Amino acid sequence: MCGIVGAVAQRDVIEILLEGLRRLEYRGYDSAGVAVLDAAHQPAPLQRLRRLGKVQALSDAAAEQGLAGGTGIAHTRWATHGEPSEANAHPHVSGDIAVVHNGIIENHEGLRRELQAEGFVFQSQTDTEVIAHLIARETAAGQPLLAAVKAVRKRLEGAYGMVAVNSQTPDRIVVARSGSPLVIGYGIGEHFVASDQLALLPVTRRFAFLEEGDVAEITRQSVEVFDLNDQPVVREARESSVEHDAGDKGEYRHYMLKEIYEQPQAITNTLEGRLLNGQLNLEALGDLSDVDSVQIIACGTSYHAGVTARYWIESLAGVACNVEIASEFRYRQPVIRPNTLLVTISQSGETADTLAALRQARAQGITKTLAICNVPGSSLVRESDMTLLTRAGAEIGVASTKAFTTQLAALLLLTAGLAERRADAAAVQQKIANALATLPGLIQQTLGMNEAIEKLAERFAEKHNALFLGRGDQYPIAMEGALKLKEISYIHAEAYAAGELKHGPLALIDAEMPIVVVAPHNDLVEKLKSNIEEVRARGGELYVFAGESAEISSADNMVVVPVPNCDDLIAPIVYTLPLQLLSYHVAVIKGTDVDQPRNLAKSVTVE
Repeated sequence: MCGIVGAVAQRDVIEILLEGLRRLEYRGYDSAGVAVLDAAHQPAPLQRLRRLGKVQALSDAAAEQGLAGGTGIAHTRWATHGEPSEANAHPHVSGDIAVVHNGIIENHEGLRRELQAEGFVFQSQTDTEVIAHLIARETAAGQPLLAAVKAVRKRLEGAYGMVAVNSQTPDRIVVARSGSPLVIGYGIGEHFVASDQLALLPVTRRFAFLEEGDVAEITRQSVEVFDLNDQPVVREARESSVEHDAGDKGEYRHYMLKEIYEQPQAITNTLEGRLLNGQLNLEALGDLSDVDSVQIIACGTSYHAGVTARYWIESLAGVACNVEIASEFRYRQPVIRPNTLLVTISQSGETADTLAALRQARAQGITKTLAICNVPGSSLVRESDMTLLTRAGAEIGVASTKAFTTQLAALLLLTAGLAERRADAAAVQQKIANALATLPGLIQQTLGMNEAIEKLAERFAEKHNALFLGRGDQYPIAMEGALKLKEISYIHAEAYAAGELKHGPLALIDAEMPIVVVAPHNDLVEKLKSNIEEVRARGGELYVFAGESAEISSADNMVVVPVPNCDDLIAPIVYTLPLQLLSYHVAVIKGTDVDQPRNLAKSVTVE
């Protein structure tokens, strides 16, 4: 979602700000802007530049106008309040104040009316402009910028990560965090701030993460942090080991395709140190023997990973498991059983609804929490008792691929840990270990289906709807396949448990409706064959990804694409690959923006 970069230095920071924005482009955005000040002059002219569209347009305009300064803030906006436009782009300015902001100010309408009554004129439709005017009102009354931000944050309801500058004191920036992440980067005689450390890797490897409610004043020489009660606190700066390869697609046309092909190595990384010589090492999970039930909370693709894991946890570990969408969990009154392990799943670790659900569950008495996440140092990781990092590496494409399959691998490790209480724990854990040991090689083999799937994708180019079917632990994989197709090709798609066909979906079947089926050779394959015949009898156009030994053959109005045989345990992971490739090639044929699909963002840090 929206990206923030800020810097205060002796050197010109404009290229640092722009490069930071480029490194956050993968999150999704519709406009970009920058404001810079020359800290050598007090007061300093406030130079602001905004452009609709890509960061490159902003960069070209900055070069043309000779924009320069030693203090600056920059932003990529994903529209919430107000249409995508230059007027609604950040930074927003009020007098001497410029502000960038991630999140949503829920009480902005009341604040807007209050400010308009005092004579403030609004130039945008955004909630963010309220912040700029509120800070300007405080500084006009004589408050320094730090005190002004502290006062203003008490008036704001909702989520925000905000950064403000004042042209009267151009040697500093002030930041505040509530719900939306911010990280401070430490340099020598210069300091930085961003919504994601990836933005700052070219200039520093030392970072401190702001906690909920923190406010910080940042100058070239110092960083001062204050907590929610305005008390000085220290947020420890640490060296980051995060790698970032966003600038290089290599031989691949899109990041998404590159990340699909990175999955054998990504899963190898997930298993490193956790699968040794065919044996599981589950020390990182600690003692799970007192866990009587599991509550999984996630959003989007991560939710599908959680639904898949429910089949594993209940059948292999014998532990009751509930899975819920975070945005639903947090707005009802869930009954949480004693001795429940709360598992949150998020690629970024900053998903707003998942974080809020974690905090709500803690308030209700949950005492054991586990985060399955790809980003060390993220809010979800810092606020959880235990962490199982997926180690997928930076995922740039908005449509998640390797993050999903590494989450599934991590959830199988968790299942093995939960199985410890079973009398036959050693046998169950060895079964999981044996299956996982074959997984990277099987995924590499499955990628060999790419050419056949590319040809198959041509049949989808003119379609407007699609149906995905699966049974058992393949049902959530069908859900994930439908999500991928709609995300990047804009074809409406939905998934059903195949046994539900008679309860409504059969009414949709005709020659214009492609039906995608995932059919590994497992205990449910004969049931699935009956469902396939139901569709064929009604003229449906079937595309079946079937296990090589499932004995399903191509026929009239049915194309069968063989998938390498694999252990039932890891079939959900293996069968994800053909669906990822299908959605990718359909999107390429249709000419959509594969890596940055319209209206979507990589890290959803607002509700």
